[in-house]
Amino acid sequence: MNRTTADEQLLLQPHKNDAFNRTDTWRVLRIMSEFVDGFDDLADVGPAVTIFGSARIKPEDDLYQATVDTARLIGDAGFAVFTGGGPGIMEAGNQGARRAGVPSIGLNIELPFEQHVNPFVSKSLEFRYFFVRKTLLVKYSSAFICFPGGFGTLDELFEAVTLVQTGKVHNFPIILYGSAYWGGLISWLRHSAVAIGALSEAELSLLQVVDTPAAVRDIIVSAEAERIAREEAAYSALVEATKKA
Repeated sequence: MNRTTADEQLLLQPHKNDAFNRTDTWRVLRIMSEFVDGFDDLADVGPAVTIFGSARIKPEDDLYQATVDTARLIGDAGFAVFTGGGPGIMEAGNQGARRAGVPSIGLNIELPFEQHVNPFVSKSLEFRYFFVRKTLLVKYSSAFICFPGGFGTLDELFEAVTLVQTGKVHNFPIILYGSAYWGGLISWLRHSAVAIGALSEAELSLLQVVDTPAAVRDIIVSAEAERIAREEAAYSALVEATKKA
């Protein structure tokens, strides 16, 4: 039986009476508490990446094993792994992280139907609000990997690429696994959005399409090395400027 979620209560409850106003006032504090708890729980995670994808992919599917292999390689490279904590691609990502011996973190979301945390999660956080969860995933991740998925995966993909496009986050790879799945989307963006000037080719290139776990690992490792080099260069420049002051 479906139940009302916190997001639905926040967005759709009728604006009728004083009780609603009091409820929304307290709901702001609940939202704030989710941010505070998340910041406290994830502050010491270290370098990490997030894996998105369909909850409906079964363990016998080739994509499931590809996700396990990808997460394991990323873990071997020193990155913790975030997922939504549920089944399918999320479970495979957490399994790969466990095999690599790195933190396997599930940020689970309240849904109208039950979504149990998968058994490969080593650290689980529960959220009522999608926007809180997505903020924390961006804050504590160095990259997003999108395996084939549905509306939820597309939502997370386009929010992430918008943040990179607008300069809100930098040196943040967004990797699409599976050219057979994502090729149609890339083609549509090129022949529709780019064609009318709504996007540029440079912006479209923010989406990197790959077909092997090793390619995913290499993109992430390279981006992290570039980030560290830039930070070290900026620090050195600051030290030199301070000496001359």
